[in-house]
Formats: sequence, C-alpha cells, structure tokens
Amino acid sequence: MINIGLLIIRLVIGISLAGHGAQKLFGWFGGHGPKGTGGFFDSIGIKPGITIAVMVGLFEFIGGLLIAAGLFTWVGAALIIITMIGAIFKVHLQNGYWVDKGGIEYPFVIIAIVIGIALVGPGSFSL
Repeated sequence: MINIGLLIIRLVIGISLAGHGAQKLFGWFGGHGPKGTGGFFDSIGIKPGITIAVMVGLFEFIGGLLIAAGLFTWVGAALIIITMIGAIFKVHLQNGYWVDKGGIEYPFVIIAIVIGIALVGPGSFSL
C-alpha cells in the first residue's frame, strides 16, 4: 500500500507541476507562454523576464515529469525546490502565509511534498 500511496502522490504532484511548466513554456492549460509570463516577471523586477520564464518553465516541466516517473527524484525535487523558493521570495512572501491572500502556502506545501518524496524514495512503481 505504501508504494501505491507514493505513486498517487508522485503522479498528482508531478503532473500538476509539469502542467505549470507547460503553461509557461507553451501557453497550454490557460497559460501565457514565455512572452506573457516573461512580461509578468519583468513587471515584478525579475529580469530578463522571458529568459527566466523559460528557465522556470523548464524546471517545473522537467522536475514534474521526473517526480511523476519516479526517475532521478532528487534531481526533480531540486528543480522544483529552486523554483518554489524563487516564487516564495519574489512573489508570495509579502502576502503572508495563506494562499487565499496570495501567500506562501502553496509553494511551501510543494517544497514539503517533493522533499518527502526525495527522502523516502519513489517507491517500487517507478522508473
């Protein structure tokens, strides 16, 4: 049952994060692509916006796929953690903790989940 639980957690978090990356990279799932995301990044002082948007998109997309597959989970976790720390300090910190106020809750929970997966391992249903 532990391995099934890890598989469910990995698939949900990994596919969700890969989807966030696809929003930034390709404009899929209602995203704004590199240009739109880059414009937002530029507007909050993250420059060069388009370059950073592509990097963040790649980190989320690749990190999410690695987590979902259970392949090189430490690498996937590191990519996600770097991205979420950036989101916390550049976007969410000034809004407090709770997500309904735009706070750090969501990226903080994501960091905890991927650290947990990296520490426990991906389980037997993994690549």
